[in-house]
Amino acid sequence: MRMHRPTVLIACAVLCGGIAAGCGKDGDRTFPNPYTNPDDGPPAGNPDGTSSVPDEARPEDTSSPDTVVGDGTPESCTSEAFVAAVAGGGVITFDCGDDTHVIMLEETAKVFNDTGPEIVIDGGGRVTLSGAGNHRILYMNTCDPDQVWTTSHCQDQDHPRLTVQNLTFIDGNAKGEDPDGGGAIFVRGGRFKLVNCRFFNNVCDDVGPDVGGAAVRVLSQHEGRPVYVVNNTFGGAEGFGNVCSNGGGLSSIGVSYTVINSLFSHNEAIGHGANPAQSGTPGGGSGGAIYNDGNTFTLTIRGTLIENNTANEGGGAIFFVSNDRSGTLIIEDSILRNNPSGEFETAGYPGIFVLADGDPQVTNSTIE
Repeated sequence: MRMHRPTVLIACAVLCGGIAAGCGKDGDRTFPNPYTNPDDGPPAGNPDGTSSVPDEARPEDTSSPDTVVGDGTPESCTSEAFVAAVAGGGVITFDCGDDTHVIMLEETAKVFNDTGPEIVIDGGGRVTLSGAGNHRILYMNTCDPDQVWTTSHCQDQDHPRLTVQNLTFIDGNAKGEDPDGGGAIFVRGGRFKLVNCRFFNNVCDDVGPDVGGAAVRVLSQHEGRPVYVVNNTFGGAEGFGNVCSNGGGLSSIGVSYTVINSLFSHNEAIGHGANPAQSGTPGGGSGGAIYNDGNTFTLTIRGTLIENNTANEGGGAIFFVSNDRSGTLIIEDSILRNNPSGEFETAGYPGIFVLADGDPQVTNSTIE
């Protein structure tokens, strides 16, 4: 049960018309667009975020890579080379020359589950991966037989352990994909960590309940351990935002996130009818920045700025529903402001709709 339009509401009556990119129906967006130049985009992370980062959430060592994409020239850093590197697993870095470089992917790069078990993709802060508005950028799914089954319990296994760091993801598109969501990155199973990355103008389906994650969608993490999201930017400025039915930035079902020193702005949840869908509607429209659903899971926000995100239905900033009320929402040393919800949010917590094990645990934070 996803709780449509509760009795206690704070209506903010928001339409997406004031946002430069990302409103409208399928086909209204043009790919690529001029905002996706990686040199012009906002930097990674919240510049004012000072929360401590656990050792396990820090970048991985890539000083001895297994594969280097490119031979020092931009021409050598091709879609084919990157897709092959991801299929091979291990530690992957890039050598595309001295300048920043955009790799226009001709297909989705897919992790094979029998490689690794540690898989690290490190762009060195100079590489952008583009889905060209045509397809998802990166995919890992331990329950996909085409990517090799490695255990009898694909929904709860400890590998692959995927770390993505120092990269920019632009114009990923998961519309019509199965599994759905994850315009830039889709992960199911194993472990996943995201460090010092940027996400601009990624999309997934415009409507539908539980369809989410224009930038990132994660399911079934090993032993319910958290996905660390450290020093990342989702949108970051007008014209750079990510757009989906739900969860413009992050989406999950039953997965815990720990978000540290990150920035979410100008992301949109554009579905209509909430979750589950109201009769006669396609559903969706919740969690402008972050969409979490399921039972026992935790969303921890530390040192993070979440502003100017919108949701047509509930939770302009965060939609957090623990169906059995065993989940926990924690907000520390963070600022959440100007995240309007079109139809509903939890009284006293602007921009948030939460059903959890008690009220949100808020420390040294601003929510307005």
